[in-house]
Amino acid sequence: MTFIAQSGGEPTRPTFYQIDLVGEVIFYYLAAVAIIIFLYGAYGRVQRYTRGDEDWFDRLDGIVGRIITAVKLVGSNRPLFDRDLYAGVMHTFILWGFLTLLMGTTILAIDMDIYRPLTGESFWVGDFYLSYQFMMDAMGLLFVVGVGMAMYSRYDVRKARLWGKHTSLEDDLFIWTLFILGVGGFLLEALGILGRGFPSHETVSFVGYFIAVVLGAGGMTPEGAQAAYPVVWWLHAIHALAFVAAIPYTKPFHMLSSFANVVTRDEKAGTRLPGVPADLDATNAESIEDFSWKEILDQDACTKCGRCSSVCPAKASGRPLDPRDVILDLKAYRESLEGDGGEGEKPIIADGGTSVIDSSTMESCMSCMACMDACPVDIEHLNSFTRMNRQLVDEGAVDSNLQDVFQDVMQKGNTFGEAQRDRADWADDLEFDPTDAREQDVEYLWYVGDYPSFDERNKKVARSLARIFEEADVEWGILFDDEKYDGNDIRRIGEEFLYLELAGHHVETFEDCEFEQIVCTDPHSYNTFKNEYPEVDFAEFADDPMMPFEYDEQWNSDGEIDVKHWTQVVEELVEAGRLGLSGDELDYTVTYHDPCHLGRYNDEYEAPRELIRATGADLYEMPRSRKDSFCCGGGGGGLWMEFDEEPKPSEERLREALEDTDAGDAVEKFVVACPMCTTMFEDGRKTGDFEEDIEIVDLAELLIEAVEA
Repeated sequence: MTFIAQSGGEPTRPTFYQIDLVGEVIFYYLAAVAIIIFLYGAYGRVQRYTRGDEDWFDRLDGIVGRIITAVKLVGSNRPLFDRDLYAGVMHTFILWGFLTLLMGTTILAIDMDIYRPLTGESFWVGDFYLSYQFMMDAMGLLFVVGVGMAMYSRYDVRKARLWGKHTSLEDDLFIWTLFILGVGGFLLEALGILGRGFPSHETVSFVGYFIAVVLGAGGMTPEGAQAAYPVVWWLHAIHALAFVAAIPYTKPFHMLSSFANVVTRDEKAGTRLPGVPADLDATNAESIEDFSWKEILDQDACTKCGRCSSVCPAKASGRPLDPRDVILDLKAYRESLEGDGGEGEKPIIADGGTSVIDSSTMESCMSCMACMDACPVDIEHLNSFTRMNRQLVDEGAVDSNLQDVFQDVMQKGNTFGEAQRDRADWADDLEFDPTDAREQDVEYLWYVGDYPSFDERNKKVARSLARIFEEADVEWGILFDDEKYDGNDIRRIGEEFLYLELAGHHVETFEDCEFEQIVCTDPHSYNTFKNEYPEVDFAEFADDPMMPFEYDEQWNSDGEIDVKHWTQVVEELVEAGRLGLSGDELDYTVTYHDPCHLGRYNDEYEAPRELIRATGADLYEMPRSRKDSFCCGGGGGGLWMEFDEEPKPSEERLREALEDTDAGDAVEKFVVACPMCTTMFEDGRKTGDFEEDIEIVDLAELLIEAVEA
């Protein structure tokens, strides 16, 4: 047997207890084989990513800062605690228990294979050894507890989000492998302690010592422990080495791929989308080869945790979309092609079940970004979803209602198909005339938007906001018939070139006007002006005869032009006392719905709430509020399509307002700050039979009522 050097009888232990020299040689040989298999598999994974398309966004810039940020996020497990404290604690125990055991093994290997051969001594003795053993037992225990918590969630509670079409034996094998590794390590430690006659210093190995006491009380002798030790040692060693070798080929690879995914993430993913090349021969999702290396990494990083599925409003409403399944379906298809040499190719997306993803699945997406916000490993679902939507548009395979919208925007400049000359007719009932921002300098260039301009219900919102601006005595103006649809949602349903036409038209128009800030009624236009127009390479398309613009610069890339949602602007006006509100004008009991494009997309939660409080209304929060807000169902083209769903997202949200808030059915008004939300909730109020229970009001309407009170 091999012992490490003792120093005056200092506490330590044998490293290859009961294992002879031949056993040591065999172990090192197997370890080398396992490492080679691991490295070969990891190399294959990297090669797979290099075969993916180049990503539009430089994801390796400032790599040191990216790694530091990723270490903080992954090390703290902060994303895992979001919405699920139990899962956060469980994963923290597993992660840090596993990392500690890995670091402990590495330290011992350094001592055995580097330090000792060079110095003839060992540092694995005395106080260092005692501290080492205590920490290894403590963190090893947390590791086993964490794995036990995971098994409880999966097998006893059977948490719904952990099960799905891609749940397989691999998932069971992974969790049981971890459990056996942890328990097997403690059993091995206990046999060593019992076999060596309970050395007094081994009390620091409190878990192993306790198990050794139990084994001894159960009748095991030191001789029996010595005989059993080599058997358990080899089982544990082979189990551990097999796990290491299997990592690049199985689910445990997420330990590496998820970290890489966090390192290469785009912090603005979803709020801005990848562009397309001007080359008309380029394809979007004709084959799996069209996906970028980051999208392939996304697929490998998925841990099947189901967090995205559990918060998806489309799935909750019965639409045929499960964000996790889409990502894993693409991965499974890619791996099947790799396994059979490219045989069995089929369309990535099409109608009728002959493709990897059915078109109805993508049509169901509301682009609310709840899936991305919930994902603990920063998978960028919306990039892949938009790629597939663009493929449907390329093939002319989109919903007929969307085709009509595209046609209206191309011919009329708006989604209603109305004449552009009528765009400012909403202001006819005002006692003042809007300023033409094309002819006169203004403080606020107000982009009104399609729904406030043409929809009768939302025209009231536009007039309320105009009166607020007048009451605050600010200089504001609009673009009249030079204002077209902003393009945000048609971009998300795949019409990229039409989006580019609209963006080019607007930035040329903005350049011809003199103003201090752009103010948007709709969070959707606010998002696309703020985050997406500055990303467009207009020079690449300016010479295209199909594009109705000549602008060839990068617009607002330095953020010199402020783009704001109207609630942000009016909050500043209220704080400055320019609306004369005292905070006790209204006594309604209300709740507020966070629009996806204002909240999750742009992290603006406080301005609308401050404005509600400024009116004196009593605000009660719904359980799903702020970044957990539940989509109205109108995003991603949902406003223009019909779905067979039960309940509608808007109906479910109104039910939540009346049943799940602390105020219950005492809530009188459901406050929104998005024209699309207003439209969807007015519809849900009728179809869900809530007309007598609650009123839908835009925040601008609530504010002007308070001002005029």
